[in-house]
Amino acid sequence: MLVPVSGQGGWESAITLACTLGKGPESTIHVLYVIELERSTSLDAEIESKIRKAEQVLEQVRDTAAEGDCVVETSILQAREAGPAIVEEAVEREASLILMGMRYKKRFGDFTLGEVVPYVLKHAPCPVLIAREPPLPDSPA
Repeated sequence: MLVPVSGQGGWESAITLACTLGKGPESTIHVLYVIELERSTSLDAEIESKIRKAEQVLEQVRDTAAEGDCVVETSILQAREAGPAIVEEAVEREASLILMGMRYKKRFGDFTLGEVVPYVLKHAPCPVLIAREPPLPDSPA
């Protein structure tokens, strides 16, 4: 199972669900943090602030997984766009499921999936499960 996470949140419910679904000796939960780089930046450039943020998020992921009595493998990947990087990682790892968490987001007053989720839904080589968190109390549904 591949669980992409970001610093934008929404991953908490996905990790909890992944731990529930991924119980068993044959289950592997791989958590991927994709650092998106501008076209003007080399893909092998090490941007310390972005790497530090990714490591902090992955540390929180490991803590959340440990609370659920679950072990996860984590990695950081640098890419131009998160969607293609997630799909490519799923292909390389022969993932049987991509589990994506997301916050309830609105753009121009309407609910939106953003750009990454639709890309993954369209191009994924395996089933994709979306764990959308409920709207925040101060944001009308």
